[in-house]
Amino acid sequence: MRADQERDTIKGGVNTDLRHDSAIKHVTGRAEYCDDIAEPVGTLHAYLGLSTRAHALIRDLDLGAVRTAPGVVGVLTATDIPGVNDVSPTGRSDEPIFAENNVEFWGQPMFAVIAETRDAARRAAKLAQVTYEDLPHALDPEAAQEAGMGYVTPPLTLKRGDTTKAMATAPHRIKGKLRVGGQDHLYLEGHIAFAIPGEDEDVTVHSSTQHPSEAQHMVAHVLGVPSNAVTINVRRMGGGFGGKETQMNLFCAVAAVAAKKWNRAVKIRPDRDDDMSATGKRHDFVIDYEVGFDDNGVIQAVTGEFAARCGFSSDLSGPVTDRALFHADNAYYYPNVLLNSHPMKTNTVSNTAFRGFGGPQGVIAAERIMEEIAYHRGVDSLDIRKRNFYGDAGRDVTPYHQTVEDNIAPRIVKELEDSSDYQARRRAVLDWNARGGTIRKGIALTPVKFGISFTATWYNQAGALLHIYSDGSIHLNHGGTEMGQGLNTKIAQVVADAFQVDVDKIKITKTTTEKVPNTSATAASSGSDLNGMAAQDAARQIKERLVDFAAERWQTDAANVRFIANAVEIGTETVPFADFIREAYMARVHLSAAGFYKTPKIHWNRDTGKGRPFYYFAYGAACSEVSVDTLTGEYRVERTDILHDVGKSLNPIIDKGQVEGAFIQGMGWLTTEELWWDQKGQLRTHAPSTYKIPLASDRPRVFNVELAKWSENHEHTIKRSKAVGEPPFMLGISVFEALSHAVASVAGYKTCPRLDAPATPERVLMAIERLRG
Repeated sequence: MRADQERDTIKGGVNTDLRHDSAIKHVTGRAEYCDDIAEPVGTLHAYLGLSTRAHALIRDLDLGAVRTAPGVVGVLTATDIPGVNDVSPTGRSDEPIFAENNVEFWGQPMFAVIAETRDAARRAAKLAQVTYEDLPHALDPEAAQEAGMGYVTPPLTLKRGDTTKAMATAPHRIKGKLRVGGQDHLYLEGHIAFAIPGEDEDVTVHSSTQHPSEAQHMVAHVLGVPSNAVTINVRRMGGGFGGKETQMNLFCAVAAVAAKKWNRAVKIRPDRDDDMSATGKRHDFVIDYEVGFDDNGVIQAVTGEFAARCGFSSDLSGPVTDRALFHADNAYYYPNVLLNSHPMKTNTVSNTAFRGFGGPQGVIAAERIMEEIAYHRGVDSLDIRKRNFYGDAGRDVTPYHQTVEDNIAPRIVKELEDSSDYQARRRAVLDWNARGGTIRKGIALTPVKFGISFTATWYNQAGALLHIYSDGSIHLNHGGTEMGQGLNTKIAQVVADAFQVDVDKIKITKTTTEKVPNTSATAASSGSDLNGMAAQDAARQIKERLVDFAAERWQTDAANVRFIANAVEIGTETVPFADFIREAYMARVHLSAAGFYKTPKIHWNRDTGKGRPFYYFAYGAACSEVSVDTLTGEYRVERTDILHDVGKSLNPIIDKGQVEGAFIQGMGWLTTEELWWDQKGQLRTHAPSTYKIPLASDRPRVFNVELAKWSENHEHTIKRSKAVGEPPFMLGISVFEALSHAVASVAGYKTCPRLDAPATPERVLMAIERLRG
């Protein structure tokens, strides 16, 4: 008997810590990304020519100097598109690859240069002579509303109860406005596509996309060919965060059109400045809210108007602004509520998906309301949060009429309150600030309740393809994409657990539309939920065949066949897994299966604003403490404690890393990451030199992160786990609220500082001076 049969358990099963399958490759530089693929002889390079106006008619586009520049093979414009000049993911036909008669934002692609080298293409793109006739432009939601720009997609209303009556009879009412900034994805690997032409209509595109099937359909749409002629391959991404869900369509289309036109491989990779200028970001919001509450701070009614900077086209602004409303309650019950979205058209790049997908903008509004009530009543904001939590029947229905069936927010918050020593530390903060020094401290404990599922119900499906080869090795392919989050590692663990073999026996290959069709984007925190279940379904099919084979071959009941660590137990006989598979192959057992999964129970009627859009909720809480210099507005995060709910974790160490990373990214969104357009509409924070993501030195000085080990998903998810990608992003709000607490101390905590996000040192200082004045 070999060593692997002597162990009782397999290596790398579910619910155990397992290092990311590419971790060593990542840190040694051996992980292969799209730009690392060996280029065939004759590969060409494309580069985009971008507009330098926010809104204008194109009176003349002179590309003569571009065409004659050294190394240039040709130029693509709208007239060179063989199919349809549009890559709108919603089918609204409002997102041209190349502008034709007018441009609607600064940085909009007008043409693409195709040259022998990337440097030649990049230099030539700057030589275009464009004559514009400027038109009026609106850059932010409020300016768009004033200009009557209209919506890029129909708005949504969520309502329950009678807000007019409840607000009028509430003992206390507060109105306010909150401006929440956007965020650039700033992945390490930017957008890139590498197209290789094939025979007939065929083209293969290697790309850094989160949505291979959509890229496939878009390329086919633009080329005017059926989807079966287009193959999209994704081995891994150097970060996605939602920015590569739809934005990659443009680059895939340009590379594919050029590849077929010149019958040569074509790669396109913009530099960071152009990438940031031409691709969408997190939506920034202007939120007008009103809350009515009683003497104890218990909410009676809430209204909210959520206006978003959507950009020039619809992109994903409809579902993003919808999800903002879905999460405007966060963990709190609103007896009477009226929420409206305003997806405003603006003359800026079309904003898109970003981790949380509108949810963070809704959650921060809920937390601002809690803060407003707390300062009004002169009590700890944590007490107000607790008084307004969802509860039992009668206090368990959301604004979209879904019942909250698994409310563990109170338990999460109570455990974190105790483990972080919140009460003693808050008293210490108050004592410190009472001395009146230059450095003020703040502390806040905030929860999150986040709904898991695509709100577009049809996206809640996944496929997987599983092969077992005659030597017992296993090949797995699924529709999810790996962007550093450890999805492939988790899915491999699921299959390892199903067959009870060591995880290193399983090889997951690149995501490709050739193997699993019609996949959904790896987004909405659904990667493990959907693809894990699909892979498990494929494993189930093969196992059923193997059990039937074993029962017949060994003349026993199927109940006597059991998969154990790297072997199969059949009655009293134990057969090594590889030997068993060899026998099954010789007996002509089918050792391949296509698995499939669709999320149950969910439904949503957007017209009525009612349904069950989410399969379940994930919960978490964070306690953050900050120190603020009241002379400069500068601050640092002294300590953060997090307790997060991932259900029964598939891989605790990877999940913990996701929580840590999400928190830091959420903190960056609310503190240092500021997008700024000048009056002409040009994005000025278009590179790491001007756009500030958190550094290693910005992390909390003390950073304690724990998973709720007792949690187990009450719904039948993959091994009873919960999604972890997006929910912890909103834990960064605890830093924002702690900053507000520190600022409020300069006026005796009597006034809500109403900080806007991001709370840069400048904004913090202005809030301090405003309160002092």
